[in-house]
Amino acid sequence: MNVKTALASVPKPPSALIEAFKDAPTSVISDNLDRLAGAVGLRPFHRSGRLVGTAFTVRTRPGDNLAIHKALELVGPGDVIVVDGGGDETRALVGEIMKNIAEERGAAGYVIDGAIRDVAAFSGSDFPCFARAVTHRGPYKSGPGCINVPVSIGGSPIAPGDIVVGDEDGVVSFPAAMADSLIEAVRAQIAREEETMKAIREGRYEGSYGR
Repeated sequence: MNVKTALASVPKPPSALIEAFKDAPTSVISDNLDRLAGAVGLRPFHRSGRLVGTAFTVRTRPGDNLAIHKALELVGPGDVIVVDGGGDETRALVGEIMKNIAEERGAAGYVIDGAIRDVAAFSGSDFPCFARAVTHRGPYKSGPGCINVPVSIGGSPIAPGDIVVGDEDGVVSFPAAMADSLIEAVRAQIAREEETMKAIREGRYEGSYGR
């Protein structure tokens, strides 16, 4: 099949820890990762809904989705299918059928550094999908590819098991080992910003460097 699987499964952090990021804006998460982390150039194609889960990574030859099909046999609930397609926009790596398979298996969504098609199926669904572009041209299915290996998505490194969060502003990821300290910092910033917004509404805002 010409697809290599580095790990059959990836250790996942406690579900409560992942859920803690469900309402955390990617912008605030990024701020607390020195404003350096996060994929660039991807946008949401689904109707609504946030993406939160752990990275199940795929690296494939640009324009070829054989490895993604293999990954769909292995993914489970809470997995974010993260596809390093080299940023190629000439062929769609995923369409409506593969969306439905991933959704049926309980995956949390797709993050694709490449193109998709059947965009109406995604835009009419709350199943999260972040990608670079849309094209009607379909993929090849000859490989090669790798599953559960470190990948690069929009200039951002993502390792198997990293926590992935996506919203209207894009996608950010980070190692599960830093999630506890990160969520504390995120919550503290959200509280500060809520106080700033309150001060603006009450006419007592004196000015500072904002976001």
